[in-house]
Amino acid sequence: MADVQQVIKALETIKDPLSGRPITTTDQVKEIDVTGTKATFILELTSHSAPLWEETRETARQAVLKAVPELSEVEIDLREHARKIEPIGQIGLTVRSVIAVGSGKGGVGKSTVATSLAYALKKAGAKVGLMDADIYGPSIPHLLGITGRPEVIEKRIQPKEADGMKVISMGLIVDPDEAVIWRGPMLHGAITQFLRDTDWGPLDYLIIDMPPGTGDIALTLSQLLPLTGSVVVCTPQQVALLDAIKAIAMFRKVKIPVLGLVENMSGFVCPDTGKEWDIFGRGGAQKKAAELDVPFLGDVPITISIREQGDAGQMSHVLENEVTAPRFEQIAYRLVKQLADSAADNPPMPSLTVL
Repeated sequence: MADVQQVIKALETIKDPLSGRPITTTDQVKEIDVTGTKATFILELTSHSAPLWEETRETARQAVLKAVPELSEVEIDLREHARKIEPIGQIGLTVRSVIAVGSGKGGVGKSTVATSLAYALKKAGAKVGLMDADIYGPSIPHLLGITGRPEVIEKRIQPKEADGMKVISMGLIVDPDEAVIWRGPMLHGAITQFLRDTDWGPLDYLIIDMPPGTGDIALTLSQLLPLTGSVVVCTPQQVALLDAIKAIAMFRKVKIPVLGLVENMSGFVCPDTGKEWDIFGRGGAQKKAAELDVPFLGDVPITISIREQGDAGQMSHVLENEVTAPRFEQIAYRLVKQLADSAADNPPMPSLTVL
């Protein structure tokens, strides 16, 4: 007859996607009950791992069924695991992962990808903030349809909210028709304020929309806090890939890990027939990613809906579109999966204090 100890032993092989440690050692498996041929228990996972919740539950279920042949049914109740977020960097930002989204050149849809990635993580259940670090050409406010200067309360900038996601951008501070003409020190100061003086609260992910090219903002970020990594956006044609290679080299030079490459504008989806046409080619980014030993996170086609929703300030609808939603959800999944695999290979040593 199966018993609780057999279930616990089977679950020792399952690692927490955030910490990389066995879930049986991190107070994440609770209320195990074995009655006849059925086992039930609660599995708690952090919201940081939200895109992997269902996969982790199924892996745990299969592990128990395989290790305890007396069982024919395993029912797992998924719940959020509350775990303290330790401040990071010299500015003490309370966030688990900071992801910079960059590109070697403008015009490749970097801001669209950054915004959609943030929405995909939020839709999965993660707590997400979006910071627009493109000081000269901030487009995030327009894409999200948010306006008005942020309030300052007790010397803390209160970020705007878009669908429950916290957002800060220079586009919310200067007038839309005003040009920002700043040199390095002023740029450094603005980025520092966005990170240090903004009331972000605890976040699973802070997505940073970088300016195009290989400027000094990446260096500023690397000095202020330990970035989890970067995502590079490019289009399929060769001239764009050449600039993407420069962006990858820049991130590596300032010791920011490159977590993956995204191919945007990969084909055009005809709204009448649903057929895809390779206007700019296809697969160039995936091939280049393999050559550079960089993970390929996915591709996103050109669709009229993305343009319409971006122009209307309704980018959240991208995650409701049957063509674009699966693409961005897959990119978010692959990104978080990569972080989980890295944690499993090299388990970090964070505080595991349960709130």
